[in-house]
Amino acid sequence: MSRTTARRYMESGKLPSEMKGLRTWRTREDPFAEDWLEVKERLGAAPELEAKVLFEDLCERHPGRYQEGQLRTFQRRVREWRALSGPPKRLFFAQEHRPGEAMQTDFTWCTELRVTIKGEPFSHQLCHQVLPYSNWEWATVCQSESMLAIRRGLQSALFRLGRVPKTHQTDNSTAATHRLADGKRGFNEEYVALVKHFGMKPRTTAVGEKEQNGDIEAANGALKRRLEQYLLLRGSRDFGSLEEWEGWVQGVIIKANRGRRGRLADEMRVMRQLDVARLPEYREMKARVNQGGMIRVKNNGYSMPSRLKGEMVRVHVYESQLEVYFKGQLQAVFERLRGEGRWRVNYRHVIDSMVKSPGAFERYRYRDALFPREVFRRAHEAMHRGSNRRWRTDLEYLRIVQLAAKGSEHEVAAALELLLGAGMEITSDAVRELVKPPKIEVPALKPLEADLGEYDVLHHAEVA
Repeated sequence: MSRTTARRYMESGKLPSEMKGLRTWRTREDPFAEDWLEVKERLGAAPELEAKVLFEDLCERHPGRYQEGQLRTFQRRVREWRALSGPPKRLFFAQEHRPGEAMQTDFTWCTELRVTIKGEPFSHQLCHQVLPYSNWEWATVCQSESMLAIRRGLQSALFRLGRVPKTHQTDNSTAATHRLADGKRGFNEEYVALVKHFGMKPRTTAVGEKEQNGDIEAANGALKRRLEQYLLLRGSRDFGSLEEWEGWVQGVIIKANRGRRGRLADEMRVMRQLDVARLPEYREMKARVNQGGMIRVKNNGYSMPSRLKGEMVRVHVYESQLEVYFKGQLQAVFERLRGEGRWRVNYRHVIDSMVKSPGAFERYRYRDALFPREVFRRAHEAMHRGSNRRWRTDLEYLRIVQLAAKGSEHEVAAALELLLGAGMEITSDAVRELVKPPKIEVPALKPLEADLGEYDVLHHAEVA
């Protein structure tokens, strides 16, 4: 420091921090002096007004007086007014968590992680569980905030833990609660039965009180930040399957839980041993296969093998898939559709009947299912460009699809690419010729003639 500054400190007998006084003067002219009185009156009448809205209103009523770059200055002035003259603010009180008292469950979207499954964007959520005392956590992948997702997520966490806390807490999701006549929310019967099965008590936050779920809300953000860091280390966000992605997420969580062993041990000592069986993670429904070979589940349509037409099947509705059984035997597995009015048709289920009724193809409601890949659609269009007999061309195309259903879809697609690239006529015979397996010739083998004298040589050698 300079001699002058040092002399001033020595003569004052004070520390430098003690010599700083409160500045009561302005270094520049107040740009809002002309309208600040009016702004304070408006804030006094409606304290919930936001500074940005007030600033936009000033700019609109006084064109040219204020610039966009002054917004931050105006926001600081409003914040100072709220601190000095504004209404009291609601305080939130830190709570002391007790070991083994509760497990919290919440759902969090993972869109920002930009994960893909086999190159396709994968939109999903995590069903996330946390023990607030120790911050031990677990998570499962799900598609929606459904009761099935809660059942699977909670069971997975409890069986991983091997112990059961006293209560289970969720927010006011429709999966766990429903609105009562007085505006409050009560627990759904299925949710109560789930919690009761594990010997826990249900607990939820008050309506509109998200801060009561603060531990799990904070843990959601921390988990996604951790996953983002490990994705960066991994160098790729693509996974081969949903199961691979979920296993990877749980591997990251296991690493995080290692640092929580001390406080978790306190919880394990007071929690009750898990002593019940795992509940089925599906709902069972019955559905009849209609005349079109379809069943309807949750207002969505799914195709079935045509041999089951008219039969009643049992459907296990999981959170992410459907399993269809007939007489105890698994018949089909589908990825579960979300929403209503959608459909999923496997062309292998309908192609034999469609070949027998080719006239139905043009206006078939689920016609797109009969284009397994884009090359099939291009081939169909090319076949129609050179023909004026639509019915005959559709039949020829359907026979090509039938070849894919009976054999290899990949090989048929490759054959179509070859024919399109060469500008050749596309027919079922041409495709069949390209995909038929090569003829294997069995070589002629000379009959084996055994020389028994060799055994005598071996015998004499052994005796010697």
